[in-house]
Amino acid sequence: MAGAPGEAAADVVVVGGGGSGLAAAISAAECGRSVILLEKNPHLGGSTRWSVGSITASGTPHQRRHGITDTPQAHFEDMGKFAGPLANRDNLSLRRLLTENVPQTFAWLRAMGVEFFGPMEEPPHRVPRMHNVLPNSQAYIFHLSRRARRLGIDIRLNTQATRIVLEGGRATAIEAVTEAGTTRFAARNGIVLAGGDYSNNSSMKAELASAALAKVPAVNPTATGDCQRMVEAIGGEILNGDLVLGPVLRFAPPKRRMLHQQIPPVTALTRLMRLGLEAMPPALVRPFVMGFMTTVLAPEMSLYRNGAVLVGRDGHKLALDGVTPGQAVAATVDNTAFILFDDRVAKAYTAWPNFLSTAPGVAYAYLPDYQRTRPDLCHQADDVSGLAHKLGMPADALAAAVNTTPTGPVHALGPLHAFVVLTDGGVRVSDRLEVLTRAGEPVPGLFAAGSTGQGGLLLEGHGHHLGWAFTSGRIAGRNAAQYSP
Repeated sequence: MAGAPGEAAADVVVVGGGGSGLAAAISAAECGRSVILLEKNPHLGGSTRWSVGSITASGTPHQRRHGITDTPQAHFEDMGKFAGPLANRDNLSLRRLLTENVPQTFAWLRAMGVEFFGPMEEPPHRVPRMHNVLPNSQAYIFHLSRRARRLGIDIRLNTQATRIVLEGGRATAIEAVTEAGTTRFAARNGIVLAGGDYSNNSSMKAELASAALAKVPAVNPTATGDCQRMVEAIGGEILNGDLVLGPVLRFAPPKRRMLHQQIPPVTALTRLMRLGLEAMPPALVRPFVMGFMTTVLAPEMSLYRNGAVLVGRDGHKLALDGVTPGQAVAATVDNTAFILFDDRVAKAYTAWPNFLSTAPGVAYAYLPDYQRTRPDLCHQADDVSGLAHKLGMPADALAAAVNTTPTGPVHALGPLHAFVVLTDGGVRVSDRLEVLTRAGEPVPGLFAAGSTGQGGLLLEGHGHHLGWAFTSGRIAGRNAAQYSP
């Protein structure tokens, strides 16, 4: 049973210990303010720790080393090319805020010890501007949390924010449930909400997007939209709440940590990695980078057009008429599937133009890439009966799914699961990242960053969600620190 409310106070209170929250807390502390950071999980990281780890930025030292001339204006224009039919729903002011400030954010992260490899190409960007973190996305949390602790930021783990406290219309505190009971965390200056998205909140997905998405699990199981709900409770609103990346197929993660996941993100080591990668021929770099990518890649639709079939755990073929593969798998009892194909398809998908997946910045992933980096996902047998035995499926069901008698070995890739990767619904904010009411009035002292403060901004393409997380966090934290009641 929760005890009586306790009290704690600082100049700035930040909700959320992912990339955007850590950036906000550090930025506020760098302004000389005392900061309390609230994180509901027993560890820091948020959705940042689940990400591929790329940041897209212009005018970087990495671009200049490759002779690439780039500007924030060009980046701003190219982001619009991703929008397609959603272009009229984009928040151009926030897009401008991102593209003009992400170069400084990139330098800020590097100054803390975060190292990058690149830039990588990703059309329709006119030049390469995607930078991949080394050795993996854990490097962000490693370096930012170390910087936060050195600045004396008071990090409260296992602390669930539940309510924004208003006094005279101004946001003055966050009420949260801790292991000791309910505590009120008062902010003498400002509050930053950086609690991520609602990709694993069934009721919010059903309400804002579709009922079909309600039961689809999220990549980040603790992304439950807590900050968006708290803002709605005080008169704010969520923009672009129906925009959801999912359900999409992702291969099951490896049971053991892969080699690149075990590399400590110490700056001296990651800089050596970058120098080595830059000096290596592309043919040698590609297998290294592909090791980072295969778990987060989705299989291409061309596989099914060329004869592969998607089967459930029971061996029965999943129909793709009028639904995406992600939707078909999400509708199964256990959200699990395998891709089944014969040796003809296997041989075809070893080289261009038949690629299994598109890997941003690396170009394409073929069957040999999966066989080398994720052998646990690759299954082969002399016939359908043998493959069914390996996969634990009924042989008659799998034979019916194939519907022909394959010649030579038969193959399967999997297991695959359907996930919601992210939701793009963020609360309405001003150009200063102040939280706005439905009437467009700012809530004094309240700011938002990252997915919580996305405010209608479209972040299609790789490297934009993380770029926005750190950039908006850095700006919101500074504005909260400078806010004067």
